[in-house]
Amino acid sequence: MARSKKSRKGGENGPKQAPRVKKSERKVIGGKKNDSGRKSGSRHNEALIEKESPHVKTQKNNDPRHGSKKPVALSIAPAKKATVAASAKVKQPKLTDEQKLLKLEEDPRFNDLLDLLEEGKDLAADDQKWLDSQLSKIESLMEKLGISDAEELPAPAAPSKKAASDDDLYERFETGADVLKDYQS
Repeated sequence: MARSKKSRKGGENGPKQAPRVKKSERKVIGGKKNDSGRKSGSRHNEALIEKESPHVKTQKNNDPRHGSKKPVALSIAPAKKATVAASAKVKQPKLTDEQKLLKLEEDPRFNDLLDLLEEGKDLAADDQKWLDSQLSKIESLMEKLGISDAEELPAPAAPSKKAASDDDLYERFETGADVLKDYQS
C-alpha cells in the first residue's frame, strides 16, 4: 500500500482559525502609554518650552519642587569669625615702614609691570590701576621715612670762577661724606 502524507488542514473537525481583521479595526492591547505630566527637563529648558507654546508664560516662581526657597547661609556665624581673625592678627608682628617699603618694591608683579613700561609697552587698564596704587603707596612710605628720589636732590652748585678756600673745600667734602653714609645705610 502506498504511503499518504498527513495534511495540514484540519478538515471538518479540526480547530478553526479566527477570521482575518483589518489592522485599523484591531484593538491595541500592548500599545504605547499616553504621556501624563511634564516633559523631562522642563524645569531647565524654559526657552524651549516658550518656543513650543509662546502663549504660556513660565516663571521661576512656578517651580513645582517642594520645600523652602529661603536662602541658607553656608558659612559660620560672623561673630565667631571676628574673634578668630582678631586673635590671628594679634599674633602677627606689625611690619615697620621700612619692611613695608621693601615688601612693595620686591613684589614680582610690580617689577614685571615696571619692566614692561620701560620697554615702552602699553599695560591693561587693571594692571595700570594696580601699578598706580602701588606707586602711590611707595611714595607715601618714602615721605614718611624721609627718603627722597635721586631726581629731587638739589643740583650741585656751579663752581665759582674764583678759587675756593681750603675751609670751604673741606666743608663740602664732609657734607658729601654724610650723604654717602645715608646712601649706604
